[in-house]
Amino acid sequence: MDRFSPFAYDLDEADIKAERRKARELRASQWWKRRCAKGFCHYCGQPMPPGELTMDHIVPIARGGKSTKGNIVPACKECNNKKKQLLPMEWEAYLQERRAVGSDPFSETMKHPGHEASGTKGDGAADRAQSGPGASGPACRPADPEPENSRMRAIIDSLPYGVMVTDGSGRVVLINPIFNRQMDLPGDTTAGRPVADYIADRGLRSLVVEVSQGGFQDPGEIGSYEFPVGTDKYFQARCRPLKGGDRQCPGAVVTLEEITAVKVPDRLKREFVAKVSHELRSPLSTIHELLAAVLNDLVGQVPPTDAHLLSRAKEKTQGLIGLIGDLLDLSRIESGAVSEAPKSVNLAELLENIIDFLGARAAAKHQVLALDLPQQPLPAVQADPLALESIFANLITNAINYTPEKGRIAVRLAGADGGVQVQVEDNGYGIEARHLKKIFERFYRVKTEKTRYITGTGLGLAIVKGLVDSIGGQVSVASAPYEGSTFTVWLPAASA
Repeated sequence: MDRFSPFAYDLDEADIKAERRKARELRASQWWKRRCAKGFCHYCGQPMPPGELTMDHIVPIARGGKSTKGNIVPACKECNNKKKQLLPMEWEAYLQERRAVGSDPFSETMKHPGHEASGTKGDGAADRAQSGPGASGPACRPADPEPENSRMRAIIDSLPYGVMVTDGSGRVVLINPIFNRQMDLPGDTTAGRPVADYIADRGLRSLVVEVSQGGFQDPGEIGSYEFPVGTDKYFQARCRPLKGGDRQCPGAVVTLEEITAVKVPDRLKREFVAKVSHELRSPLSTIHELLAAVLNDLVGQVPPTDAHLLSRAKEKTQGLIGLIGDLLDLSRIESGAVSEAPKSVNLAELLENIIDFLGARAAAKHQVLALDLPQQPLPAVQADPLALESIFANLITNAINYTPEKGRIAVRLAGADGGVQVQVEDNGYGIEARHLKKIFERFYRVKTEKTRYITGTGLGLAIVKGLVDSIGGQVSVASAPYEGSTFTVWLPAASA
């Protein structure tokens, strides 16, 4: 008869094994309740209230990719849940934060009954040995956390991309060698200093500090950030917040990926287009002037057909000159070059001048071009005046071109969200929803039965978008077919 069950003579071999397994689980459960009621969490080192840890929250230690049956540790519910949810880098940063707030970091390894370190003492003997006179700690033996940290460090160092981890104040707590090489830092650079000591790009520094301090509620709002290092390397940074147990942000994880192979061809292409455009501009201007002179000198001396051909040649030449000018402007915008230093600009005066200049073009189509200004003065904008003039001249010119005769174009100026907002609204042909996301791309034009004969380069809105972004503003559009379009530009107000 089997000693584990009084009814063993009625059971087969499988039932006997099941009875034995239940008996072992019962003894283990009782043993863990006694040991963990006065224990500490293996990961964060903080004491666990009695009854918080159950059999479902015991975490086995993996050795060589396999869980060892007799080497398991107690863990609080929070650490156990986080270990399942977080990535290795996030888990390491989380542990650093938890150990910083709690007691001294240490690791406590507890073994299953029958696998005690001495090999002879049972559960009761081990408890009595630890709970005797002079004992002040829990009934567990501290173990060295270095092997676990070394494994984590080896994983991070072997990643093929740069990694940097910050705490809640924006101070760097972890970097890997790839990050040092990518940022042209000395090989022996270590963590422990502010982000500014590791990253030269001001925009990326601001993004990392903002994410580290919990500036983004939704991680999906954080886009990637592209920046150069030196003159021949380009990188893309992704930044994600680390979430603590109280939903606070204890820091951020930054990963860097080199994109030089993608950016360099784009840069060479832009340089080639700019060079060719510059070389073509002078001869085309000469041809245009000669055609204009021929038309003026031979008025009434050439047949109407020839005069029409010369006139069309002059128009096309003028169109090519406009295209080259737009290409050169776009190249300067993408390279970050500005024609003038930023100045404090009064948008009301600038818009009045643009509308006075373009009023004749609108009047030729019998259109109403109106400017709506607020009664109260608005703050000035700190920007390049030529850039602002190019932005609003492009938008108002497009409104005139894509609005039929006897249409109406309204330009409204108002304050919004700590800045200044300008809306250019028309009741023209409108834009279908499927085109709205692409109209700010270079050479993209919406062609319909109404707009196919309207001449243009397809670069005006790309220039508007580039200039607005360089100023730190935003541009958006709302439109519907045959109902008109409204372009909205928001610009930050000049600081006092």
